[in-house]
Amino acid sequence: MTEILENTKKTEEKIHEKAGLPVNMPVVPLRDIVIFPYMMYPILAGRESTISAINFALEKEKYIMLVTQKDSRIEDPSPENLYRYGTVAKILQVIKLPNNLIKVLVDGITQARIIDFKQNGFLEADIEYIFPKIVESTELNALIRQATKLFTDYVTNNRGVAQESLMAYENIKEPDRKLYYIASTILVSIQRKQKLLEYSTLLEQYYEMIDILGSEIEIFKVEKDIETKINQSMQKNQRRFIVQEQIRILQDELNDEDETDPDFVKLKDAIRKSKMPKDVKDKAMEEFQKLKKIPPMSPEATVSRNFLDWMVGVPWNIFTKDNLDIIHAKEILDTDHFGLEKPKERILEHIAILNNIESKNKGKKSKEDLRARAQILCLVGPPGVGKTSLGKSIARALSRKFVRISLGGVRDEAEIRGHRRTYIGSMPGKIIQSMRKAGSSNPVILMDEIDKMGMDFRGDPASALLEALDPEQNNTFNDHYLDVDYDLSKVLFITTANVQYQIPLPLQDRMEIIQMPGYLEHEKTEIAAQHIIPKLLREHGLTNDEVGIPETALRKIINEYTREAGVRNLEREIASLMRKITKELVLSKIKTAGDPKTNGARKKKTEAMRITPVLIEKYLGVPKFKEKRADKEDKIGSAVGLAWTSMGGDILDIEVSVMPGKEKLTLTGQLGDVMKESALAGFSFIRSNAKKFGLANNFFNNKEIHIHIPEGGIPKDGPSAGITMAIAMISALSGNPTRSDVAMTGEITLRGEVLPIGGLNEKLLAAQRSGIKKVLIPKENEKDLKEIPDKIKKGLELVTVETLDDAVKHIFKKKFRK
Repeated sequence: MTEILENTKKTEEKIHEKAGLPVNMPVVPLRDIVIFPYMMYPILAGRESTISAINFALEKEKYIMLVTQKDSRIEDPSPENLYRYGTVAKILQVIKLPNNLIKVLVDGITQARIIDFKQNGFLEADIEYIFPKIVESTELNALIRQATKLFTDYVTNNRGVAQESLMAYENIKEPDRKLYYIASTILVSIQRKQKLLEYSTLLEQYYEMIDILGSEIEIFKVEKDIETKINQSMQKNQRRFIVQEQIRILQDELNDEDETDPDFVKLKDAIRKSKMPKDVKDKAMEEFQKLKKIPPMSPEATVSRNFLDWMVGVPWNIFTKDNLDIIHAKEILDTDHFGLEKPKERILEHIAILNNIESKNKGKKSKEDLRARAQILCLVGPPGVGKTSLGKSIARALSRKFVRISLGGVRDEAEIRGHRRTYIGSMPGKIIQSMRKAGSSNPVILMDEIDKMGMDFRGDPASALLEALDPEQNNTFNDHYLDVDYDLSKVLFITTANVQYQIPLPLQDRMEIIQMPGYLEHEKTEIAAQHIIPKLLREHGLTNDEVGIPETALRKIINEYTREAGVRNLEREIASLMRKITKELVLSKIKTAGDPKTNGARKKKTEAMRITPVLIEKYLGVPKFKEKRADKEDKIGSAVGLAWTSMGGDILDIEVSVMPGKEKLTLTGQLGDVMKESALAGFSFIRSNAKKFGLANNFFNNKEIHIHIPEGGIPKDGPSAGITMAIAMISALSGNPTRSDVAMTGEITLRGEVLPIGGLNEKLLAAQRSGIKKVLIPKENEKDLKEIPDKIKKGLELVTVETLDDAVKHIFKKKFRK
């Protein structure tokens, strides 16, 4: 120790002399520590380069340059990874340790900066010494006093620094020693300590030190505030725990009274009697035990009670017995609905499959049985064709409970899968609500208007339906509110939609699409006679003896007062007619009763009021729609097309006019893009085959062609009018009139081929109704004629064509000039 003190005194003398210190010496990298002047510190060295540097220094003047690594994880640091500022130290003692380690006691002498590095098996550097000047001044004294005060606060508040450090600090007199002592004692980051070595004046170093101490003391204050709050919270929690334990003990003592509470007894009995699966029942009982411990006035008690009421209210393994008699089902479907042969046939097939599986399994639940029962049907068709009522008939045929869910306008995913119980006013989704309403585990659930769901920031309800409508997944449907698996595999889901393409494709993939086309005129007549009129007669207190509506009157109402695919408006118009007839009959009875001539006389049997077309216009007013009739006169630049709309079939009078002007093709009548493209395709075919139709090659020069389809207020689109527009253009350009009793439909190509179309039933009915004698249809639609009733084909000459050339010979009476 005496030798160390002597060496220290000699070092001080050298510092003061600013001479005798080498300017080139080995460099020793340090990890996670900064050594300051006047600081004696043991270094543990294990790297070969470091040991070589120390041995080299021992052979010379024992001076080494101590610098800190920027990244302590680097094993063999390069000059780029070392700070340039450090401390020149002298080796006081070296002790060899096992595993090729050495312990070196060094004494910091002064600050220094590395000018240049050299590589000699170890790092060596040329250095420049930094000797901060100590000049007595008021500013320095004030800084020392402030640093002393802050250091005292720091040591007092920091448990990681020994209190004896203050005594050692007070014994130091020199300003620079005081600074370096504080720097070596405080526990701050390497970067902040390193910054002290980079200042060349004592005043700058003190300012930096005061900033460091101030920041640390502020952190201590925040930590102390946090600790105080935590202690207060812990004390509060401890008090709460003690009170809760006391309450629990009291509840245990009063447990016998709880068992006699009629509400609790009734609820517990309902949970036990329910046919819940074991895991679900365990969760319900756990919630029941929790409910018993919650004070009745607590909001949590209401939430827990509502949850248990839903768990008990939902049917678990409660089934109604299916009536799988296919003859009985057919009778119900035929009684409730006229027509709809394809949808009814598909439903009867489904019932037949259930019947077959039921008989094979003899009531056992096999995978095959479950999969069959989970079939999802989607009825797609225009409004008013009986989709919803067909779902009710299916439930009645199977003797199952029926529940309807309206999905129109649903935008929130939680409406399907429920809200989580953390939300105020949360409740299960529509599916679980429907199951509770049905009261059985195998109802018929009709999801109406599935194509009219939306989506927004609250989620996509269509995606939430994927699990419920997937036969492979819906046996473990998880509602967010119940948060347990619920089996929907026995439910017969039926969905309805007006437009198929608006149903998301993943949902379409999980359902069997059954198309329900609009009713034809003769079908509407039968529906009105068999269903609508008897129903409305009962509702208005009338009988067949009082009112008679013949078929001719019905057809007038259908064609002139309604224009729809279904029968809703037809029912409204007939109901309006019934109201006016009822009013007339009541007034007639009042007048008869008040007439003295008939007073007291024997009542005669009232004759039935026969509704004629004249009476219809009297009661229902002027016809709302005019029935289109084909022109009797052959015209140039005109052709009759057939169209399908959501309200049924119709004829299109396509007009073409050729006039002088720029070479331009104009299309009007609110046509869609597809229809416009069909016109262009037909025009291109005419231009490329001009000679065939008696036209010059330059027929389009200085001419403008205008195509117009009347009733411009109604949007029109689709490719099926392509052949009609092409024929009308040929007629206008060649001056050859077309036959007015011939209608046509078909898509046209650039090669003049006529492609197949849809809605043939409705189009042929429109042709028949309009007085058309001959109809040209695509050759590929010939196969569809087998399914069209003879009533529709009666009086029509149906001609199939493959190309536009085939059609020309049936439309034009005159041959084209060559």
